[in-house]
Amino acid sequence: MTTAKALPVSVRISTALAERIIAGDLEPGTRLGQDQIAEEFGASHVPVREAFRRLEAQGLVVSKPRQGVRVAGFSLQEVREVAEMRAALEALALRHAAPHLTKAILDQAEDANKAGDRAPDVHAWEEANRRFHRIILTPCGMPRLLKSIDDLQTASARFLFSGWRAEWEAPTDRDHRAILDALRAGQVDFAASVLARHVQTISQKKPR
Repeated sequence: MTTAKALPVSVRISTALAERIIAGDLEPGTRLGQDQIAEEFGASHVPVREAFRRLEAQGLVVSKPRQGVRVAGFSLQEVREVAEMRAALEALALRHAAPHLTKAILDQAEDANKAGDRAPDVHAWEEANRRFHRIILTPCGMPRLLKSIDDLQTASARFLFSGWRAEWEAPTDRDHRAILDALRAGQVDFAASVLARHVQTISQKKPR
């Protein structure tokens, strides 16, 4: 089993920084100092630079000449772009995954959905929500597609946390239920259309 310590240093750094950015602990415009981060993680500058590149690919930081690396902001237009990209890519992944979705896999997805319904805060809900999507999409067996989706979901999480930071109420995810019911019934096209509509709901939350 892979542990945090077994991961490459650059991955551990990028994951830790991504979590802080998504949670709002590092606000847009905050400068990320290479020396400070290298010292914090007991690393050289090489993995720190690799971590920055990973974060930039995820849209979480921007790198500009003479300004260094800073936490990226985001606009409503970017929120909508991410939502539309997710809708297209996740629907594609689901269509390829559908033939491989066993009852056991769908039961796991249902458990993740129930965990989301019981979530005490937005962090727990987002974790359960991402787990639901990962469970039904991973069987597509397309690693590059799944990597792109994962990066987009990271961006979505940041939008969600921004919109729900001040007010939280655990939603009952009827879309997830509809997706599961359709998949169990073999209605793949309907499940994909519900999924596409579902992920676009993030564009209805205005960033604060």
